[in-house]
Amino acid sequence: MIATPEEPFRVVFVCTGNICRSPMADVVFRWVAESAGLGSRVASTSAGTGDWHVGERADQRTLEALERRGYDGSRHRARQFGHADFTSADLIVALDRSHERILHGWARSEADADKIALLMTFDAAAGMLDVPDPYYAGPGMFDEVLGMIESASRSLFRQLEPAIRPAPPMAHPLTP
Repeated sequence: MIATPEEPFRVVFVCTGNICRSPMADVVFRWVAESAGLGSRVASTSAGTGDWHVGERADQRTLEALERRGYDGSRHRARQFGHADFTSADLIVALDRSHERILHGWARSEADADKIALLMTFDAAAGMLDVPDPYYAGPGMFDEVLGMIESASRSLFRQLEPAIRPAPPMAHPLTP
């Protein structure tokens, strides 16, 4: 799908509990789009494959890592990915291969499955396919994971930008 003035390009980032990696990706991706002046042309959200944290804020270490880099994750509330996300999203971005497998298992059609991508595949410089789960690690791991997400999110946005950037106005045929 190509974004239109009426309908933005919709992205859902998915991790396990929707309190660490996917909220980071959502916040960073929105920041990248807004910084490029295209915030109104994309809509992003995040979700988890599990329901353990539904309604909760992001993990405090996630919020702190985001804040250290100048992002605001305070509005995030965890939710579980649902079948409606396949309908509403143009792109569903898994943070690791286990999420990708789960999402493919939930896909009801080939069209649903075709919307699923792995975040790190957008970053040619990435040395791994999975964004590690920092949940059981210390604050330093949250910063490391955020760095990976920032790089991959910028790469993802660069790949989407031509499709979401509005076309320049056509010159009038009688204009010299």
